[in-house]
Amino acid sequence: MRNPVLISAFALSAALSAPASARPMTDVDLATLNRVAAPAASADGRWIAFQMTETEGESYQRSTGLWLIDRNARGAEPVRIADTPGKNESDPAFHPDGSLFFLSNSSGSDQVWRIDPKGGGAAQVTDTRADVAGFKISPDGKRLLAWGDIARECTDFGCDAADKSERPGPGTGRLYKDGVGFVRHWDSWETPGTYSRPFVFDLEGGKATAARAVDSGLIGDSPSKPFGGGEELAWGADSRTVYFTLRKADRAEPTSTNLDIYSWLVDSRMMPVNLTQANEATDTLPTPSPDGKWLAYAAMARPGYESDRQVLMLRNLDNGETRALTEAWDRSVASIAWAPDGKSLYVTAQDLLDTPVFRVDAASGKVERLRASTEQWEGSIGNVTPLPGGALLYSRNSIAVPADLWLRDARGKVARLTDVNRAQLAEIDPVTVQRLSFQGANGDTVWGQIVKPANAAGKLPVAFLVHGGPQGSFSNGWSTRWNMRLFSAPGYAVVTVDFHGSTGYGQAFTDSINQDWGGKPLEDLKLGLAAAGRQDAGIDTANACALGGSYGGYMMNWIAGNWPDGFRCLVNHAGVFDLRAMAFETEEQWFDEWDHGGPWWQRSDAERWNPVNHVTKWKTPMLVIHGEKDFRIPYSQSLAAFSALQRQGVESELLIYPDENHWILKGANSVQWYQTVFGWLERHLRK
Repeated sequence: MRNPVLISAFALSAALSAPASARPMTDVDLATLNRVAAPAASADGRWIAFQMTETEGESYQRSTGLWLIDRNARGAEPVRIADTPGKNESDPAFHPDGSLFFLSNSSGSDQVWRIDPKGGGAAQVTDTRADVAGFKISPDGKRLLAWGDIARECTDFGCDAADKSERPGPGTGRLYKDGVGFVRHWDSWETPGTYSRPFVFDLEGGKATAARAVDSGLIGDSPSKPFGGGEELAWGADSRTVYFTLRKADRAEPTSTNLDIYSWLVDSRMMPVNLTQANEATDTLPTPSPDGKWLAYAAMARPGYESDRQVLMLRNLDNGETRALTEAWDRSVASIAWAPDGKSLYVTAQDLLDTPVFRVDAASGKVERLRASTEQWEGSIGNVTPLPGGALLYSRNSIAVPADLWLRDARGKVARLTDVNRAQLAEIDPVTVQRLSFQGANGDTVWGQIVKPANAAGKLPVAFLVHGGPQGSFSNGWSTRWNMRLFSAPGYAVVTVDFHGSTGYGQAFTDSINQDWGGKPLEDLKLGLAAAGRQDAGIDTANACALGGSYGGYMMNWIAGNWPDGFRCLVNHAGVFDLRAMAFETEEQWFDEWDHGGPWWQRSDAERWNPVNHVTKWKTPMLVIHGEKDFRIPYSQSLAAFSALQRQGVESELLIYPDENHWILKGANSVQWYQTVFGWLERHLRK
């Protein structure tokens, strides 16, 4: 039998072959490569619109614009439309009349605009006091659903809130009252009484009029914060029913994953109806069928567990009967789209190291994995949009390449639709990717990857990357933050391991990290690094540094005290140092309580996996990095880790970003981050 790992590595290297003058990828490349997102298709499938973010190479200033492809035109090259200098256009959506709606800040605030794709200027659709964060057009084109941050007391889309009780007296203090719910979330302090709220407008003569609130009587964010978007709201096929997802904002909010799906009949006097009240875990991704008879959505089963399996559910909208369509399929649904004929649904779900697209039969629940890549591995598929005639529009990215748009026709033929980084990628050295599987903790099969420059010679030092989550994965996908291709560019072998607790390998594997943060995962990491060395004689596992963010940063602190001779250096980005403090400081308390067995005072073995208890064994040089706006793992955790290192005379440095959160997102900061990290690796690894 041929070795599939070596075949895959050769195929990827050949596919990404570069001219003789190619150079290593740089941090500037990562910051300035174009970023494609939000594809949309006209009703007949002729026009494809998408947004693309471009970054200027010296200032790292970013701008987002709209691009349009006419599939009837020869060559089908994207054309920039609605281009307003110094402004941004995003989130395209086609109206049934063929015009293109989108968000733009060209009027000074974020509003909905429209343009004819065949030509002509753009016209403003909404003119609201509050910024519009997103929108959806009703199937008949007569109404607009839009949402934004709006005070609870506002009956219009924005108002001067009369309730000033959150700022009592003459000072600048903000008062959060008893039972308010979140006081801060992700990277922002909450404004008491203000929520993400959906409104319905009429569309008359191309203008949005007569705003009315959808969430009447409910208090909470819809879509949810910090990452919810249009996937949490939908129009019914009748253009009269709105479906939306909401978690109530009250004392229980920081410990609750109970997102519910509500329906509201436009212009009725009825309150929104909670369709999923019986389930106290997450219900999300409401997706009505084209004929209006069914509501598909994703549901978890265990309250308080954000990483539970999301099962595809199907609700009969006539009688309310609901069934779990993919109950027997041990994968977690990430997105949902109906086929135009209503007989099947397309979903994405992580499967081992890839995120493919699957077709699910609406009657039987049979799941079929579809081929959507011209490479051996699927990579990461997203933004799946069914087109007339059985074709699919979608985005695809991988370790080797950032996202582009692709088409899969009804016969299964796959073709690239865009190639927005062709010229820049052609200048960069190619990489090889190997897949790694080995026997990990408990004898379970554990997967990982090895990424190297294609032209590497001799034994390479190792950059051992540990993913966050911990219920996550270093999968076959492009990252604008922890980018495996870039990490390999200076001449490193990048090794990753999807340890126990990772996603994509079945729910039991994901669950296995519960109350075991420093146990099986550390064993997997040790076994995985050794397995990588056995598989590839061209990597030097004794000449390695380990790096990780979030849970990966926790693992750097844990490794420092429990595998102190394993690495020449460590890089800890936004990692947990003291689990006791973390339990009280983090804002989404459901996560900490589920993963560690309840509130701190109820945990039977609270200190077992706490890195702070092992600091006297720390001796490995460590670079510590954090953003001051990080409310998920507050930056005090990194200050404490750095203090422990400095107090004991362990070589260490601290990099703090006053304008970043849990992630480093700004272009110049990303470049600085990589320059600092690469400098640290260069100092400690032999080449």
